[in-house]
Amino acid sequence: MSKKFAVFDIDGTLIRWQLYHAIVDKLADRGLLGKDAKSQLKKARATWKNREHREAFAQYEKVLIRVYESALGELDPKEFDQLVDKVINQYKDQVYTFTRDLLLDLKNQGYFLLAISGSHQELVEKLATYYKFDDYIGTRYERSENKFSGQKNVPSFDKAAVLKQMAKKHGLSLKESYGVGDSNSDASMLELVASPIAFNPDGKLFDIARKKGWQIIVERKNVVYQLDSKNRTW
Repeated sequence: MSKKFAVFDIDGTLIRWQLYHAIVDKLADRGLLGKDAKSQLKKARATWKNREHREAFAQYEKVLIRVYESALGELDPKEFDQLVDKVINQYKDQVYTFTRDLLLDLKNQGYFLLAISGSHQELVEKLATYYKFDDYIGTRYERSENKFSGQKNVPSFDKAAVLKQMAKKHGLSLKESYGVGDSNSDASMLELVASPIAFNPDGKLFDIARKKGWQIIVERKNVVYQLDSKNRTW
């Protein structure tokens, strides 16, 4: 018998920040990503924080990934793993109330919980265990002989394909399924589920959700808003 499920993005959807960003920041602060890493991240982040252009956040993320991956050959996996624990301890409870409560409610209703994230597998595993997800997947940077090999697998490039694989693996039914995401990279995943939720969506996901009639939820401070379209207003 097929099981009902719910699939969640993690960064910006459950967690109020980005786990990938948090671990890279800590590595840079300790000088483990090269002498210029911290200044490069600071400059790119300032461009985003100042909202200098619409693509500032996307460009900041590209700098962040480039800085991290360019240092992989010199990065000690043991030091990385130690900082994973620190990041999880710092951020595991810094979550949105809407998605946290939805997750807990669905779990109590017997839903099979999935997490698909672009953050590191090591981070996703610990967070998913903390919130009792049934299965999860993140970006895997392969290791070989106690070093990072430079090879990687990024499931967030095609979340729909990953969700289909996980559903088949566990015998999950799309009929009563939920999906929650916050960015354009989540759109293909949300397309598959019966009840898609665009949560604090970026501009691209908002446009998709609006056109398709998906539920749009915004959480600000201590208020959760559900946006409904009426006479071209919200």
